[in-house]
Amino acid sequence: MSSLSEFVRTAYEKSAAVRGMLTAAGLRPEDIRSRADLGRIPLLRKSELAQRQRSAPPFGGFLTVPEGELQRIFVSPGPIYDPQGSGPDFWRWGQALSAAGFARGDIVQNTFSYHLTPAGMMFDNALRRLGCTVIPAGVGNTELQVQIMREAGVTGYIGVPSFLYTLVKKAQELGYQNDIRLRKAWVAAEKLSEELRSIMARDFGIEVFQGYGTADLGCVAYECPARNGFHLAEGVIVEVVDPETGRALGPGQPGEVVVTLLEPTYPLLRFGTGDLGALTDVPCRCGQPGERLTGIFGRTVDGVKVKGLFLYPHQIEELRSRCTGVRFIQAQISQVDFRDVLLLKVELDQDENAAGTAAAVAQQAKEILRFTCRVETVPSGTFSDGDRNILDTRTWE
Repeated sequence: MSSLSEFVRTAYEKSAAVRGMLTAAGLRPEDIRSRADLGRIPLLRKSELAQRQRSAPPFGGFLTVPEGELQRIFVSPGPIYDPQGSGPDFWRWGQALSAAGFARGDIVQNTFSYHLTPAGMMFDNALRRLGCTVIPAGVGNTELQVQIMREAGVTGYIGVPSFLYTLVKKAQELGYQNDIRLRKAWVAAEKLSEELRSIMARDFGIEVFQGYGTADLGCVAYECPARNGFHLAEGVIVEVVDPETGRALGPGQPGEVVVTLLEPTYPLLRFGTGDLGALTDVPCRCGQPGERLTGIFGRTVDGVKVKGLFLYPHQIEELRSRCTGVRFIQAQISQVDFRDVLLLKVELDQDENAAGTAAAVAQQAKEILRFTCRVETVPSGTFSDGDRNILDTRTWE
């Protein structure tokens, strides 16, 4: 698209949802000519996107092409449908991986899931466009993954930082550390601590880069070799706004990260990510111009990210409602040895058959939450009526 106004006009003509959003705000496409004009459009929350998709399945009226023209359709927790349109790198992650040094000749172990959620295919496509050889490893199978890493001569890793740490520690435990050729890693979906990054470089010779994006938006921002914040990706307009008013905030002011996706197939205008961040216009040490996100500091809404997937209060409530003999469930999230740990505290109506109830909750959690987690039953009366059903005790640096 040659301009924002042209993009909005095309989206208005082809997307019933975009047309409805502008009309409800009393706007015409010609009213949106610049980034400043975007502030006249109400925020699109992830919860609203899910509601729109339920009302007008599968894509809530945002898709501008027939479903049969898509490469793939994914389903993220919520559930929310995510389309993959045309092109070899639809989600635009190639620019981020290239900045981290991934290139032709690299053999890359992609440990994001290829099942239903789009992360695995997102990075697979980007790596192939860069000329990398991809091992579609997916999640789990730690010892097998270490064996693959050793025998296939893997040079790059894609996945969450906690699993990277698990793999290199397992390689060390098996005596394979000197046989591993892994020298670069690119992580997302979990918070990367500077402590872990330092350990990877100092103890294992692995340079770790990170980026920021979502299943809905693809690549939003990424680190350069200076690792001084996140450069904004191509194909998006990023605002940081007051979560209550939607008003754009100035450089350095923390607020909700809001993204307009300039993708003709799936135009999302002012999508509220629910993530807390800040923009800076101070030039990066690498010399690349433009604004950057100084970081992602946490969440502004109820959903939290655990093991790379979002967890929402309504999912915990659905889990509770499906299990008999359960009065309340609280998901407690902590971090141990750089890994997210999810514990479900289950308050029983009665204290009998605790073991059977715990097993039933654990089984239902696999389906509803898509997590394998530990379940602990607690006596009736443990929780008060005002207690939240998600308690996140992790700290954000």
